[in-house]
Amino acid sequence: MSAIRCHNLIKRYGDTQVVHAFDLDVADNEFVVFLGPSGCGKSTILRMLAGLEDISGGDLQIGGRRVNELPPQERGIAMVFQNYALYPHMTVRDNIAFGLKRQKVPRAEIDLRVREVSDTLGLERYLDRKPTELSGGQQQRVAIARAMIKTPKVFLFDEPLSNLDAKLRNHMRIEIAKLHQTLKTTTVYVTHDQHEAMTLADRIVLLRDGSIEQVGSPQEIFERPSSAFVAGFIGTPPMNLMEMDVHHLDDGHCELRGRGGSVRVDARRFALEGRERVTLGVRPAHLRIDTEGGRHGGFAGEVLLVEYLGNEVLVSVGQGSDEIAVLLPSAGGPRLGERLQVIADAQQVHLFDITTGASLLRPVDALH
Repeated sequence: MSAIRCHNLIKRYGDTQVVHAFDLDVADNEFVVFLGPSGCGKSTILRMLAGLEDISGGDLQIGGRRVNELPPQERGIAMVFQNYALYPHMTVRDNIAFGLKRQKVPRAEIDLRVREVSDTLGLERYLDRKPTELSGGQQQRVAIARAMIKTPKVFLFDEPLSNLDAKLRNHMRIEIAKLHQTLKTTTVYVTHDQHEAMTLADRIVLLRDGSIEQVGSPQEIFERPSSAFVAGFIGTPPMNLMEMDVHHLDDGHCELRGRGGSVRVDARRFALEGRERVTLGVRPAHLRIDTEGGRHGGFAGEVLLVEYLGNEVLVSVGQGSDEIAVLLPSAGGPRLGERLQVIADAQQVHLFDITTGASLLRPVDALH
């Protein structure tokens, strides 16, 4: 078993607390991604799991065993770093085998395991080269092979693809996904790149200022963000967030007005009782050109910017300092300076408490 249990983990540096009551259970063989902006604590927590940072409070268990005071080599983990951390004077073969040699594993077994991991990661023809003779992606595969060869209970990845260009990053992301499907090793992966998180994770742990903001599958976090922070962080391009006045209507709907426009929503979907203002969230892809002249609300303004993205264009529509982003098909897209009226898909909008940022969307079972 290689499950991880974090109970009330705390990290302090002197009088400054940077991780606050971190509670998380990672199931055996699960792939969990820590995601969040710089300084949110994701790498600090990973280093606490690895034994590279002391734990100031709480309990950490790996495989059912409390490991708070155990050194890294006794935790059954292997870590892959952002900067590869390869020995430049050693060959690829010796870099991969280094940990086993220190453990005094017999030479024949080392050779067998080097061949196995090299075959898995496509490194056979590079075994006699030095790291400086390899590309960035190849060096990262060597770092992963060095971790794999120890057959750890848990893999820890600390932003392993940050130093690669976009094409290599995409290739290595696919390789890591395939590797996890093959090895089924419990994995915790840290990144600030939401595309990596959304495509790799079984579950995402979204962090903010040393605390968990939301935990869920990529689909759950994208479709039902628990706060305005999550809604604004997840999604490319990001969600439009705007303060709106709430006007309760007699037909069971509410009309939200502000930012030069309006949206009508089914009041039963949201906890709007007694509220006069809310934060409206709507993704650029959930806005479309209004062909009915504002009969059902919407937003109107001048096209201030058009960003060509291939099949789509990202259009900034605004009045004065107020702007909203709209994702539209490239074919027949609007032109700069054109007047544009757009309307939101009322079934896809999100509403948040204007003070706390908490989602006002009712639970799914409460809507039936």
